[in-house]
Amino acid sequence: MADFETVVVDTDLLILGGGMAACGAAVEAAHWAKQHGLKVTLVDKAVMERSGAVAMGLSAINQYVGLKDGANTVKNYVDYVRNDLMGVTREDLVANIARHVDSSVHLFEQWGLPIWKDANGQYVHEGRWQLMINGESYKVIVAEAAKTALLQSGVGQIFERVFIVGPLMDGDRCAGAVGFSVRENTFYVFKAKATLATMGGAVHIFKPRSGGEGLGRAWYPPWNAGSSAYFTLKAGAEMTCQEVRFIPIRFKDAYGPVGAWFLLFKSRATNALGGNYMVERQPELERWAPYGRVKPIPANLRNFLGMLDVAEGKGPIYMRTEEAIQKIADTYKEDPAAYKKKMKELESEAWEDFLDMTISQAILWAATDTQPEQRSSEIAAAEPYFIGSHSGASGAWVSGPEDLQTDETKGQYFWGYTNMSTVKGLFCAGDASGASSHKFSSGSHAEGRIAAKSAVKFIVENGTAPEVDAEAIERLKTEILKPLAVYEQHKGATTDPEVNPHYIKPKMFMFRLQKLMDEYAGGVTAQFTTNEALLGRALDLLALLKEDSDKLAASNLHELMRSWENVHRMWQAEAHVRTLLFRQETRWPGYYVRSDKPSMDEEAWHVFANCRFDPKTGNWETLTRPILRVFAEETAPVGA
Repeated sequence: MADFETVVVDTDLLILGGGMAACGAAVEAAHWAKQHGLKVTLVDKAVMERSGAVAMGLSAINQYVGLKDGANTVKNYVDYVRNDLMGVTREDLVANIARHVDSSVHLFEQWGLPIWKDANGQYVHEGRWQLMINGESYKVIVAEAAKTALLQSGVGQIFERVFIVGPLMDGDRCAGAVGFSVRENTFYVFKAKATLATMGGAVHIFKPRSGGEGLGRAWYPPWNAGSSAYFTLKAGAEMTCQEVRFIPIRFKDAYGPVGAWFLLFKSRATNALGGNYMVERQPELERWAPYGRVKPIPANLRNFLGMLDVAEGKGPIYMRTEEAIQKIADTYKEDPAAYKKKMKELESEAWEDFLDMTISQAILWAATDTQPEQRSSEIAAAEPYFIGSHSGASGAWVSGPEDLQTDETKGQYFWGYTNMSTVKGLFCAGDASGASSHKFSSGSHAEGRIAAKSAVKFIVENGTAPEVDAEAIERLKTEILKPLAVYEQHKGATTDPEVNPHYIKPKMFMFRLQKLMDEYAGGVTAQFTTNEALLGRALDLLALLKEDSDKLAASNLHELMRSWENVHRMWQAEAHVRTLLFRQETRWPGYYVRSDKPSMDEEAWHVFANCRFDPKTGNWETLTRPILRVFAEETAPVGA
């Protein structure tokens, strides 16, 4: 497009994203870059203060190990993560985050985040690993520290409202990224010696439960569109755990969190008949031994027991909020004044849990005259998401730290620089890195710090700037801006710009993707169930969709961004379908069921299922990697 200015930015370290991992990376990179005279550039498609999964706020920090007070060990946390993911985890990556995460949490408090304290000045825990916070401004506080570190150190620059489309390559080495401003006609070329991808996971690949006025409502932020997966796949990086999608149980329709109710308020969830499925379906857990025997029960199995009740017609499922609040308040009933005060306090905490992080749930409660101290609220399984930082594990296959490797793991899990993908110079953190679940917001921040320090080390030891072909850049520019050209060329063919025989608009493209994934890859309407034939059909339809992606049309910069977001989603979808088809078992019931392979095959499939797209040939490869232990193995899984 002739009216698009091309701006070239040369830097040493390029950080892509503005969420918690990017903020951690910015703080750490600023420190080390200043010592080595390096430049750091951060690019975010939004504004950092309200960017990423914590944008709306948070009511708890979900990873705090507590190493200083000796309450837990790094191994305790590794055991917990391994058990929750049914044995599939990179212990070296999880341990590396666990041994550093507390320092990130202490930084948050130092920067001004209010963390709840008890009468003795100790942190108030929601559960073993969770700390309660007043977190509406959590992301604002962390982002301000990141911006200050970059800008006041003199080493950094920040580009906001710039959407990164894909990688810039120098042969097999990542040489930076290309994208465009979502506010002005500017095409950006970022050339870098090392690139750190922290662009989040993916939502809206599957059809959401909400429609009509609620269209776009999801548990995971709707602007997370699979950009990390697309970037790493297109660079040729090996990916892992692409079959592990996460399905959270949340308050129905507004996706309010359930953690505080289960862990802090000690609430029960029951079916419509009053039955406690976690008790009544206990025998089902034996089918998934040894992981069905650990404590806490893995998240997917807790989901599955409730889903079995719903399938038998015992729904809806309710969170017994009124019972939980009453039980706590009853401990004060001997003193009427104290009882009344405690009830008010509990009611306030119930609403604050949502107002800190899911305001729409509080609005829905208000709209439906729901008073949690008086009646139960529905909870339900959400649609699937791809997220490497929560209870999912999808992301890039990255190198672990050298000092945590054993003789057995070093050849498999380490290749020179911590958190570097299999592509030279491309590092990953947060939702972009796989097989290291349960890092949440604090662990993502810590992993961003780890990856940034490692990337600076890479730059210092591999100081040559990559070479980029000018003609390749022009080809990328033409490809990226093509939806604008398609629209301009064909907009006169119809009176309705949404319906045109020559192009497809991004929203219609997204609807097609969601429909095929929902029906064939185990979405909500398919009861999260699929099989080989359905997955094969999904690949056929994805191939047709990929053909039609060449006809995406955008009438403005916003639609150009939406067009590429949906291309990113499509690539994440294909990686998922291919890997789900490759793994010949059901390992995570409650996240998905392969009806043709309905059991877990621990003997044949206690492995990582990985995949890779070859940018040179256009072919996909699926392969297994061994699951190796870093910590000594017990005779049976240890509860956490």
